[in-house]
Amino acid sequence: MKNYHFNKRILVTGGAGFLGSHLCERLIKEGHDVVCVDNFFTGRRRNVAHLLDNPQFEILRHDITFSLFVEVDEIYNLACPASPIHYQHDPVQTTKTSVIGAINMLGLAKRVGAKIFQASTSEVYGDPDVHPQTEAYWGRVNPIGPRSCYDEGKRCAETLFFDYYRQNDVKIKVARIFNTYGPNMHPNDGRVVSNFIMQALRGEPITIYGDGQQTRSFCYVSDLIDGFLKLMDSADDISGPINLGNPGEFTMLELAETVIKLTGSKSELVYEELPEDDPKQRQPDITQAKEKLGWEPTVSLEEGLKPTIKYFKQYV
Repeated sequence: MKNYHFNKRILVTGGAGFLGSHLCERLIKEGHDVVCVDNFFTGRRRNVAHLLDNPQFEILRHDITFSLFVEVDEIYNLACPASPIHYQHDPVQTTKTSVIGAINMLGLAKRVGAKIFQASTSEVYGDPDVHPQTEAYWGRVNPIGPRSCYDEGKRCAETLFFDYYRQNDVKIKVARIFNTYGPNMHPNDGRVVSNFIMQALRGEPITIYGDGQQTRSFCYVSDLIDGFLKLMDSADDISGPINLGNPGEFTMLELAETVIKLTGSKSELVYEELPEDDPKQRQPDITQAKEKLGWEPTVSLEEGLKPTIKYFKQYV
């Protein structure tokens, strides 16, 4: 029988999104009560539909650029579109979500004495000239480019988190998330894993930007959620930022070839111009996660792509 003595009431903003839905499910399995908040711009009710009848689960349609008044023990702030096609659709709102949303959630954490987790991003490193990226690297970010609404919004959110920590003694946890994939990804989010899988399943040409030699490191979602929980449950003096991602590095060509192999697709590769400010390399140094959290990913790229491909088949 589960021990519910230590169950918490936990707020997850962006809880109907890709990562948020997996986090909500995991927290409920661990015996906690979850308040899922989402404005459904990119989050989808179907991602949490199986939780709607669970008495431990509550869902609110709300935009965190407006104040929220709830009583909770912990907050996971995941609200923000995370793919270029979505965050560039309304760049002003993207920045507002990162910055004003952070102010509102930090204000809530301060009022109720909650510990708060910020889902930051490897995009704070920009197009890096340090490889792999350590948490000490300040980044190389274009402040006025088409990706800046997301990159700089997340950088400003980190600033706010550490200022609330220093000025108001709010207990914070900041994770810098590297490319993550798995079931519940939006099929049209424009990210490379979903793009390649959908194109392969439909037998369409797979679009490679640039020469395909730019690299990414792909972390399966269950590994990432493990990292979230380990960081949130870590000692109070471990605030971060801490890189969470899989250090295995793959070129876009290698990813495309793996997807074609696993889907049995006859898709051919087509090459297009590299988008502006698209980073050439992305690989996390996870030394801190290993040493401070005892965390490292265990799911290989092929192992994680299989259930991801199975999930995407429903959209073909």
